[in-house]
Amino acid sequence: MSNQKRLAYKAAFKLEVIKFAKEHGNRAAERHFGPPPTEKMIREWRKQEDQLQKLDKTKHTLRGHAAKWPQSEMDMKEWITHHRNMGFSISTKMIIFEAKRIAVEKGIKDFTGSSSWCYRFMRRSGLAMHTKTRIAQKMPQEYESKILSFHNFVIAARNKDDFPMDQIGNMDEVPLTFDVPSNKTVDVKGAKTITVKTSGHEKTHYTAVLSCCANGTKLPPMLIFKRKTFPKDVIPRGIVVHVHEKGWMDENGMKVWIEKVWSKCPGGLLKKPALLVLDQFRAHISESTKNRFKEVKTHLAVIPGGLTSQLQPLDVSINKPFKVFMREEWNKWMAAGNHDLTPTGRMKRPTITQVCEWVKTSWQSVKEEIVVRSFKKCGISNALDGTEDNIIYEDSEERDISD
Repeated sequence: MSNQKRLAYKAAFKLEVIKFAKEHGNRAAERHFGPPPTEKMIREWRKQEDQLQKLDKTKHTLRGHAAKWPQSEMDMKEWITHHRNMGFSISTKMIIFEAKRIAVEKGIKDFTGSSSWCYRFMRRSGLAMHTKTRIAQKMPQEYESKILSFHNFVIAARNKDDFPMDQIGNMDEVPLTFDVPSNKTVDVKGAKTITVKTSGHEKTHYTAVLSCCANGTKLPPMLIFKRKTFPKDVIPRGIVVHVHEKGWMDENGMKVWIEKVWSKCPGGLLKKPALLVLDQFRAHISESTKNRFKEVKTHLAVIPGGLTSQLQPLDVSINKPFKVFMREEWNKWMAAGNHDLTPTGRMKRPTITQVCEWVKTSWQSVKEEIVVRSFKKCGISNALDGTEDNIIYEDSEERDISD
């Protein structure tokens, strides 16, 4: 038996050979590109030219069965593309259900819509199952005019009071859990069951209140824990802790945040005029909260409903890397072992002190330049002469995280 390695050629190369063979002949193509490819191979490729033209140019072979109902599969692909463009999640069960509906509509009686058909259809159509990367926020109607109106409001406020960059801020609540497991992991190829060990508290939540300024300053995080009494745990310096029976922000929580975080930021004690960007969460814009902001000379720029993914700096570029760092801290804790156990032998959840340390370390790990650029991407701190307008909505999220 020959030990010669079997060669594989991409569609793009085959088409290049075919083009040469058409102009100079198959034997000339063999001499120019090979051998191999041999003259016989080139003859076969020329017979397959139409199929190769339709193929992904990086694909090597024409293996796999041709579609039995090509038009139905084209309709199916259009249906999937349309729904994905709308941001809807598509499962294989949905594909099978819709394919059966199309088959009935077209009078196809021998279509069974099996899972194996679905797999072959996805492979033929260049489709694959992906893990969700983000939950898309539904844009409100006339969102462009609302974004423009928000930008005009911010520009007018800046022109009037000339806020320095360290007096333009953003605050947002980030829901977190004591366990921060990933839904993906490295494992042996072919593993049938993938498990991720936790302490069993991936649904025990608390709230991190993050805030930052347009010059890159990151203000101390405030953590709201779900309890009625203040914890006896040691609280690391640089972290503010608050308690709420549901672990949420409310008007009292806003009072604490204004007093212990916002008023302590640079210029806060002097009550310099400031601009704070907030979403429409009820506790942010209640009358009592507005009055407290007036006392510290803070003007509010309230983001229109449904547009935080476009206009909130923390949502646009900052929260995601923060959560990535939080998962890294949790993974280190899990990998370290030596965890405390309950009387029944179950692993105890991380302590409040540990969680506070994770938040502090993760928040410090977010680079200042990411914060600065996120404000500009939202159109909040850009140069008023318009020279930085090109940064607005710039899609640099992946670069921000990996830098």
